[in-house]
Amino acid sequence: MMNTKTSERRIRNNRIKRRRELRQRFLICILTFIIVVTFSSLFFSFKTKAQGNDEEILYKYYKSIVVQDGDTLWNYACQYGEAQYYDSHDDYIKEVIRINTLSDDTITAGQHLILPYYSADFVS
Repeated sequence: MMNTKTSERRIRNNRIKRRRELRQRFLICILTFIIVVTFSSLFFSFKTKAQGNDEEILYKYYKSIVVQDGDTLWNYACQYGEAQYYDSHDDYIKEVIRINTLSDDTITAGQHLILPYYSADFVS
């Protein structure tokens, strides 16, 4: 009789252990799945902006000019301020003012200026 009770207790204890192990394995599988899904969604959510082959690549250069009579920064902005690189002509003018350390947008004939411009030609 004593052997039977011990045997039944062992069987019951083994069943309880197996259930715990199954729960733990199930939880580990669920957590692993959640971690994999989370990292995958984070990894694949990063977007890159690739430049298409049909887009022309323009390189930024600087040129030194002598201001002619009647020239304005607005004229230079219209001539050199590429719309794809500057939101407006005012942005181009602000950059010219910053590069040349001008106090305002007033320029005079004979003055030397450095102007940024973009070109498709690559010069090394």
